[in-house]
Amino acid sequence: MFFAFLEKQMSSSVVFLLLLNIVSAVCFAGVPAMAQAVSVPNHEGQGTYHVIDSFNVGEGVYVRALAVDKTKNTIWVGTSVGVLEIDLKTNNMLNAFTRDNGLANEYVFAIGIDNEGYKWFGTNAGGASRYKNGEWKTYFPMHGLADYWVYSFASQKNGDLWIGTWAGANHVDLKTGKWTTYVDELINEWVYGLAVDAKDRVWFATEGGISMYDGSEWKSWSHADGVGAKNEATLQRNPNTGLGTRTRHDLGILSGGDASYNGSYVFAVVAEPDDTIWAGTWGGGVSRFDGKTWKNYTKKDGLAGNIVYSIAIDDSGALWFGTNGGVSRFDGEKWLTLDVHNGLFDNSVYSVATASDGKVWVGTQHGVSVIGR
Repeated sequence: MFFAFLEKQMSSSVVFLLLLNIVSAVCFAGVPAMAQAVSVPNHEGQGTYHVIDSFNVGEGVYVRALAVDKTKNTIWVGTSVGVLEIDLKTNNMLNAFTRDNGLANEYVFAIGIDNEGYKWFGTNAGGASRYKNGEWKTYFPMHGLADYWVYSFASQKNGDLWIGTWAGANHVDLKTGKWTTYVDELINEWVYGLAVDAKDRVWFATEGGISMYDGSEWKSWSHADGVGAKNEATLQRNPNTGLGTRTRHDLGILSGGDASYNGSYVFAVVAEPDDTIWAGTWGGGVSRFDGKTWKNYTKKDGLAGNIVYSIAIDDSGALWFGTNGGVSRFDGEKWLTLDVHNGLFDNSVYSVATASDGKVWVGTQHGVSVIGR
């Protein structure tokens, strides 16, 4: 039944890839042999976290986006070959979509779920696609989208949607259908992350720092203001400054074969319920903003890696950071890290999502790992 569903939904080439590289390694009843669950030692009372399930998406395939749909208790997985919907209770795959089904482009970099239950998929050079109840709609710059490269979504309390792209950010009034693009107001036009805080302010993670919009005024912070730790390892500065071409922005951490650094370059941003802001940087670790000053955390403090691609908050209030050295959990006092030695497919963790059952989903190259206690 599962294989019949795949054949019905997807093209023959994609079915072949999935059958050989994905489905054969997906474990519905336990963890596959190639990614056995490994118990992580108790770190000063934090408890034991370990990989309890794994989904292999194939050699060379990236998992760039994860989003939990709480109303349906499912998780959406955005990969470089399409998007999947998985039941969080059974871990069974419910849907698989590619361009043949209505997705703008198979390479999915961002997933957002708006207040009306529509799923939004940001793609690499393919625009943004919206999906609900079997119906698809794709948006390009001709429809108001700022750019074809789409990297983040966030919703405000009234349902208004924000979209982060490589050419600024869009505000979309879903009630009227009006699209507005912001570029000059941002500290940098290359927007990777978005967050909305308890005051309904919108935060933007860009290649040049952090910007915030409160509905009337804009503010911005860069490395000069405290975002990102100092380059103590004296790494080469990365040339991805927002002044190059789209093809040069590959999100790689190397420059000329060597590890690189850019303290103002922010991949991800999240807001805690008390409006504390966390920003993940390229080489400068993760930065915490209390409304007045920035404090930076790096590998010296317990962070798995100094390049932070993704951030999520679990129901206990602990933060999970996806880095180039694995995934780290921070409860405000203690750190815990899992990497390939603990069952992850790869140390570069591009996406993290937390579910209401306490499990944490982690996306890397080659697959998705589920972390639990």
